[in-house]
Amino acid sequence: MASTIVPVDTPQGPGRLLLDLAERPSTILVIGHGAGGGVGSADLELLAARLPELGTSVARFEQPWRTAGRKVGAPPPRLDEAWIAALDWLGNQEWGRYPLVVGGRSAGARVACRTAFETKAAAIVCLAFPLHLPGRPQNSRLDELLRPTVPRLVLQGSKDSFGTSEEIRTAIGETPGITVVEFPGADHGYRIGKSSPFTRADLRMTLVTEVSRFIAAVVGITTS
Repeated sequence: MASTIVPVDTPQGPGRLLLDLAERPSTILVIGHGAGGGVGSADLELLAARLPELGTSVARFEQPWRTAGRKVGAPPPRLDEAWIAALDWLGNQEWGRYPLVVGGRSAGARVACRTAFETKAAAIVCLAFPLHLPGRPQNSRLDELLRPTVPRLVLQGSKDSFGTSEEIRTAIGETPGITVVEFPGADHGYRIGKSSPFTRADLRMTLVTEVSRFIAAVVGITTS
């Protein structure tokens, strides 16, 4: 079934929400895209396809710069402003009045973390959190991941040039509330070599399983 596309006005111009609603939702996951891709990235599409059947509605937010067809993303403050506006609009809709989990891929995960207080999110799902630029570990964005006080799930490739799963674990130390799931052999785009024992199918299954379990634990429901 095709997603329902809803235009959303923001201070940065019109964005879009792609909605995949559960028949009997217990929560809603609003998730943003990265700087190099859009809401059609494989991992976002997978969550939108699979989570509704598990009781979680999914809303993918397309930032205004992407909706306008621009190739270069907006600066962080503008991304945050548009995201907050979209979440405010969503919260006033009947299908948006469920426990809210936010998240995103790469830059979208940073937005979700930076704005968690303003959006009153119950938890955050980070797909390939960009801890630093490739080759520049000294310029860490760890403070953004540590800023929220709600539970955070980080799904990170072991070969991510923006920060491996091991780098994330080392950086957060004993910080409570952050769960790191490793995708062995995966890079920043969750690509895996053909010879890897951890296959693309394994990654897809793990992604859906870990995110659905995380959301279920946050909203206090049980999964089979």
